[in-house]
Amino acid sequence: MTPPRPHPFTRSRLAARLDWLVAMVWEMGWDEKPALEPEYLWKVGSKGFSEADEVSIRSDEDVADFRLRLDHLCRSLRDEARLNALGHTMAYGQITSAIRKRHALGRLWREKPELAETPIAPPLIVLGQMRSGTTRVQRLFAADPQFSGTRFCNSQYPVPESPDLRPFKAHAALAVAHRVNPWLETMHPIGATRTDEEIGWLAAALSPVAFEAQWRIPSFVRFSEAREASPIYREFARILRTDAATMGNAARPRVLKCPQFAEDMSALMAACPEARIVRCLRDKNSTLASSVSMVASQMAFQCRGLQFDELEEEWARKHRLREQRMQSFRSNSEATTSAIAFADLNSDPIAALQRAYSELGYDFTAQSRGAAGAELEIAREDRHVAHRQQVESFAT
Repeated sequence: MTPPRPHPFTRSRLAARLDWLVAMVWEMGWDEKPALEPEYLWKVGSKGFSEADEVSIRSDEDVADFRLRLDHLCRSLRDEARLNALGHTMAYGQITSAIRKRHALGRLWREKPELAETPIAPPLIVLGQMRSGTTRVQRLFAADPQFSGTRFCNSQYPVPESPDLRPFKAHAALAVAHRVNPWLETMHPIGATRTDEEIGWLAAALSPVAFEAQWRIPSFVRFSEAREASPIYREFARILRTDAATMGNAARPRVLKCPQFAEDMSALMAACPEARIVRCLRDKNSTLASSVSMVASQMAFQCRGLQFDELEEEWARKHRLREQRMQSFRSNSEATTSAIAFADLNSDPIAALQRAYSELGYDFTAQSRGAAGAELEIAREDRHVAHRQQVESFAT
């Protein structure tokens, strides 16, 4: 059973206890509070790797971009985020993890550069605002055997393993995440091997997408919005090609999805120039209310002094920015595109999917229909209704 969530910033008992415990450990001197300084984090994250692993097959521009993003992110976390002890610990863990993945991927590509150059079928990009139905559309397409999807565990752990223990790691991590934030499953149902967004690949290149949904980091967000995103998506494409090679599905179009794409389509299309696009459409008020609720639940157990009006204003601005950038991209793009409305996903998802297949030039076969039906059955067991009820209660 999902516990009550009477306020957007409600946090679980476990989150409160962990925050208290970590703070006490630091106060008693039993362990040192890690510094959110680039040099310190780099030393921890790069331990066991060589300097050559940072560079690997990456260009000078790509190497410099990661370093610069790290500097700005750390400064924003120190000066603006008002992290509590648990949030500070999670920031430390996520950033050192990104540095570690950066080096591990670099080492892999130094040894096997052909992985990052694997020829792949043109991807299908699911484009839309956060909470506009993008996850459902991604999973409906990816369920079809003629496509492929990214497993959640592969997104979070992009470095291939043999034997592949990533599903077990992801399952354990999700078990903890659901205890700390018991409302997570109502907002975004996740499974260790279930198709999911490639947010982990973007976070590994220090895109703001995963971080701005957890911490108050306005200067880093503005810095990222104003900065050319091509280095991030060159890394993204290298990870995609590596994943396709190791999963053995390079010949099938990968269904890619992340709300950050709405800001960065030019850079993403430069990395995947033959990609086709399916847009997800939902009314602004619904997407905004759901987005703010989701972000609030993540910030609640990591940051102090949160203000709902401030959060709502920021994500309204973010919504406008993404809409402007999507419109600008569409007016200058010749990519093959279709659209699916959120209401159609609810009323007749098979018909909406069939129309999109036709407009995108794919065959909607009997196997496609059966796979979509099976995915819809799985989705009916998800707990989306609980989140809608939470959002509605916040508005009353």
